[in-house]
Amino acid sequence: MRDLNRLIRYLAYTLELLVLFMLQETPGLLPAIYGVRPVLVLPAGLAIAMFEEETPAMAFGIAAGLFCDFGYSGVLGFHGLLLGVLGYFLSMLVRTRMQVNWVTALLTGILALGLVIGAQWLFFYYFRYSMPGYAFRHHYLPKYLYTLLFVPLVYLLNRGLADALVSADNQGF
Repeated sequence: MRDLNRLIRYLAYTLELLVLFMLQETPGLLPAIYGVRPVLVLPAGLAIAMFEEETPAMAFGIAAGLFCDFGYSGVLGFHGLLLGVLGYFLSMLVRTRMQVNWVTALLTGILALGLVIGAQWLFFYYFRYSMPGYAFRHHYLPKYLYTLLFVPLVYLLNRGLADALVSADNQGF
């Protein structure tokens, strides 16, 4: 029965990533604030990592990162590598040192999203173009803050999914 719950959970995570990717890539669906739209699969990959063991967390981090790569049409694998490593270490950190609650989700979202979007700015803009401070303030920082707004919502979605499947597993379904 545990394998069936695991399979259902993994299918739900996959469907979640697909739906969030479609939402973020649909023009005009989410309003653009300061000319940027949120990257919804980033907090989803991090939230999934908080509820899974290290290997599945890394796999879903890679999947979320590849969705980001497809959406940005940048270097294929850049975000996959970053989110895979972040997912693995976040899952390991949650399993050994931290409790899973909305405060830790928000704190890890602040740090991890800062790392990912900071790496985007560093590698995709800073090393290529002039005036990196202007691009950071007018594009990357608003994208970071707008994406950060969705961390609690995605956390609550994944918390509800994890609680529902754990309680179903404990009841013997």
